[in-house]
Amino acid sequence: MLLSLLKILLFFAVILAVAVGLNTLSATSDGVRVVLAGTEYTLGPIQAVVALLVLLVAVWALFKLLGILWAFLRFIMGDETAINRYFARSRREKGYEALSQGLLAVAAGEGKLAQEQATRASKYLDDPRATRLLSAQAAEVAGDDARAEAVYREMLDDDRTRFVGVRGLLKQKLASGDTQTALQLAQKAYALRPRNADMQNTLLELSTKQGDWKGARGVLKDKRKQGELPQDVHIRRDAVLALQEARDVLSGGSSVSAREAAISAAKASPDLIPAVVLAARSYLAQKDPRNAERLLEKAWSVRPHPDLAAAFAEVKPEETPNQRLRRFESLMRKNPDDEETRLLRAELLLANEDFPGARRALGDLAEKHPTTRTLSIMAAIERGAGGDDAAVRAWLVKAMNASRGPQWVCDKCETVAEDWAPVCENCGGFDTLSWREPVQKRSTAIATSGAELLPLLIGRPDSGTADEVKDSRDADPAEAVEGRSAQHANGAGSAQSVQADVAPGIVPRESDFVDARPVGSTARPAPAESRQSDVAATPKAATSVPVEKTATRSNATKLASREIDDAEPAPVRPDVDLPSDESLPPARQSARDRAIRDGDTPPPRPDVEPLDEPPKSRG
Repeated sequence: MLLSLLKILLFFAVILAVAVGLNTLSATSDGVRVVLAGTEYTLGPIQAVVALLVLLVAVWALFKLLGILWAFLRFIMGDETAINRYFARSRREKGYEALSQGLLAVAAGEGKLAQEQATRASKYLDDPRATRLLSAQAAEVAGDDARAEAVYREMLDDDRTRFVGVRGLLKQKLASGDTQTALQLAQKAYALRPRNADMQNTLLELSTKQGDWKGARGVLKDKRKQGELPQDVHIRRDAVLALQEARDVLSGGSSVSAREAAISAAKASPDLIPAVVLAARSYLAQKDPRNAERLLEKAWSVRPHPDLAAAFAEVKPEETPNQRLRRFESLMRKNPDDEETRLLRAELLLANEDFPGARRALGDLAEKHPTTRTLSIMAAIERGAGGDDAAVRAWLVKAMNASRGPQWVCDKCETVAEDWAPVCENCGGFDTLSWREPVQKRSTAIATSGAELLPLLIGRPDSGTADEVKDSRDADPAEAVEGRSAQHANGAGSAQSVQADVAPGIVPRESDFVDARPVGSTARPAPAESRQSDVAATPKAATSVPVEKTATRSNATKLASREIDDAEPAPVRPDVDLPSDESLPPARQSARDRAIRDGDTPPPRPDVEPLDEPPKSRG
């Protein structure tokens, strides 16, 4: 407001001064006399003012002309002048235009256009920082890696662009798979910019891939100091790195340093199962079982795991099953309701031959969460309790088709690993393996065949010799099931279901249960003598059929068993239980063959009316 008022007052003052001056000039009668070269000029007041203004303009124009002439002379001599500045300004405008167009071309993925604009920008601009970066990026987009590498190396000469040059070379080495050189470049870049988050993550990833656990722990510590990492995450990852460092030190022969690193990792992260197991074994190597048990019990209270139970068993490996059961009570009390605790208790009771207690320990796990381990334990309980082979085989078949249970699964790519590792072998993720059940429950990435559970499935005394039992422990579960089925078929009659080839509604006869074969393809079975052992092995069959029929059935059973062994095994449905042996119809021989052999008439069919006179025997 005040400024506007002052401007108005100044305007009126100027108008007043001009008016007063014009009034004074008009009141003056005498003019202005000017003598030039002997000639006198008389000018009136108005004419004198106009002449003065013209003179001022002429003087100004003269000085301007002289300045232009002087600038031209300096331009010729090479000095910086307004002309130079004009041309420089024009070049700079063209250069920045080319630079902007080049950046847009790089963003659009047009490599050829980006290289052309980068060349124009380098021509018009005297700024290597911007033009070199554009040239390198344009070469990368165009696929000219050699040109990009050359430009990045040129950027190493300038302190202001050295970090960008190292980072560009690092990206190229990562793309080519040269992780060793990439690690060295990442270390140099991290030394130039230690607070760069992207470079921290890159160096951490490369260090873990190359096994530089000490360097990775240093980067992790810097990230924590700079506030880039939460405290709990830092503790967990540092424990993982310390564990792997301890493993490497232990493999190198320095057991003392490895033990200290493992113990520190286990104390920092009790839920890191491999660290706890390694630390417990370190205590055992130091003859300190008390601290080993305490460490394992603490980890069990956080997260039960089979490896913890195995390490707990190593504390006293020579104890009896009953002693082990009592000692494990302190461990199982830490987390009694967990599924792993219930499975462990069932296994201990099973080893102690307390089969009802093992069944009570499992409870409803076989129905709510059936896994290979749970169902195999149920099969062992059934075997130990004196159950029939059909029930044991049914549990084993279910176990073969059930979920494998918790495994080491990568949270990033869902890959199942055989053992824990700090880095996933599939996707390279760091600390992504967790003990859980995979998304695909029947994962075959690491297909644990279940052979480690077969020592629990010990047969009855009459099921085979000790060598046969030992061989069955090393066999696959499917082979074990097929072997038991074959033994049962040879000793107690065929367990294969035989369908009668008759029309619906017709009562089958004995010959309908035998496969029809072409004449001459199979030799006619010879008469077999009945053995007392066969009769004793099949008491129910012996009471229902004559002795000679039992011998004939045994021969047919052996023939059917050979045919089944030669054929490919059919897939077994896990939701269908196998029938018991008593419910299966016995394999019988053709009545016609028996009639021809014994000279007897074939038995009459119940679905056909008998003739008035029986046919004569062909014998």
